[in-house]
Amino acid sequence: MFQLIKADTKIDFMGARHLWVGLSIVAIVASIALFFVKGLNYGIDFTGGAEIRLKFAQMEIGKLREVLTKGGLKEPHVLQVGEPTSGEFLVRVQGDAKSLNETQSRVDAMLKGNPEAGSFEMTGVEVVGPAAGSTLRKSGFLSMFYALLAILIYVAIRFDGRYAPGAVVALFHDTMIVVGIFILTQKQFDLTILAALLALIGYSNNDTIIVFDRVRETVSLFPNLTIEKAVNQAINETLGRTILTSLMTFIVALALFLFGGAVIENFAFTFMIGIIVGTYSSIFIASSLVVFFTNFSHKREAKARLSTSQSGSKNGANRKPAKSGA
Repeated sequence: MFQLIKADTKIDFMGARHLWVGLSIVAIVASIALFFVKGLNYGIDFTGGAEIRLKFAQMEIGKLREVLTKGGLKEPHVLQVGEPTSGEFLVRVQGDAKSLNETQSRVDAMLKGNPEAGSFEMTGVEVVGPAAGSTLRKSGFLSMFYALLAILIYVAIRFDGRYAPGAVVALFHDTMIVVGIFILTQKQFDLTILAALLALIGYSNNDTIIVFDRVRETVSLFPNLTIEKAVNQAINETLGRTILTSLMTFIVALALFLFGGAVIENFAFTFMIGIIVGTYSSIFIASSLVVFFTNFSHKREAKARLSTSQSGSKNGANRKPAKSGA
């Protein structure tokens, strides 16, 4: 029977847990710093703007961008829809409420007035006001917070308090790393990317739960094992499943990225990065935190027992012996 990972594999994942956690802390801090210094490149869903769908008899994306820029549109975001020969494009423009209402007529006028545009058809227009965009941005980040809170409660009920923090911190870690990459690349961050992040939270949590289940089972079957050895054994036993699942999902996301077109490109990009980061966090971050909180709990329990024992000894020493009768 084919086995990707041999049954007797014994990789010491927890031996270098301090290194992995340290690197992740640096990455998270860097992402937060970039968020406040450079910021995300928000799309029109979050800042307000207009999205116009155009179909040309013949047009190249570079030429369309040039025509719109010369016509007075500030930094138009142009996306090819479908095959390059289809002549379909999405034009996204940011602006205030007054200018957005005039965008459709402005684009129509500048294209009709430019002979290079040729024949075209405006097949759809969507406008999101700045106030609505701000509300969507706030609601979007709140949805991520509530998702993390729900997962914290779920893991705490299914396992116990030693497991829940690791699962939530790992998901926060995944989200911040992906957001940091979006800031570095300045790819547009919109509702589609937010949906991808929420999907990644569920995907990464599923992988973490599988590892946690095997850790709990290993601890139950081998109570004499240290938590470090139990976690290592659990990760090694689920490593083949983790690699296969992540690899197959990554291949699907890569196919969408390469052949899905510009509209779905950023969604697929988010998923590819998230799969890599989520698999890493399930093995190295969530599991490392289980080891930390378990050891912390054991030390606290040992300290409490020692304190109780010392208190009992003192009470016994202070108790006076009874006097014998005459």
